[in-house]
Amino acid sequence: MMAPEEQARANVYGLLARLLYAPPNAGLLQAMAGETFDGELAEPWDNLKRAAAAADPEAVREEYETAFIGTGKAPVTLYTSAYSIRFSNEVPLAQLRSELARLGLSRRAEAREPEDHIAALCDVMRHLVAKQQDLEEQHRFFHRWLAPAAEPLCVAIDRSAATDFYKHVARFANAFLSLERRAFEML
Repeated sequence: MMAPEEQARANVYGLLARLLYAPPNAGLLQAMAGETFDGELAEPWDNLKRAAAAADPEAVREEYETAFIGTGKAPVTLYTSAYSIRFSNEVPLAQLRSELARLGLSRRAEAREPEDHIAALCDVMRHLVAKQQDLEEQHRFFHRWLAPAAEPLCVAIDRSAATDFYKHVARFANAFLSLERRAFEML
């Protein structure tokens, strides 16, 4: 049986994956408006919750498409390699695919996005937490694939003129991933 705090972690990763993969529908926005968090996540969650309660699903869909898909080059990319590649000879997708294979995971055939999409990485973390994977394994994956890109990606979303609702998503994501980073550092 999973501890309640681990279930909460898995749920947050799942929510982030869902919000960053596609715009939320009316049902998800309504469900978000009814949830609460305590501690460090309370303020960014309350802000996101209020934004969800006031959001028009069609406007959020348009925001998502404008900010992350766009015509031509999107104002903000959700692919973490854009925020974490340090050298031109790095091949992060090949390394990530190898890592996923080692974990027994692979991209679904119908998936259009490369594996370094932030939603996919959050979903892998959700999977690792939900399957009660060893904390060292979770830490290793988080440190290699999410930590280097999380803050710069969240800052890019927050600073984009094309985002409104997603600014709140980015602030909540940044607070949660920062909390995760600090917790892993204590291992």
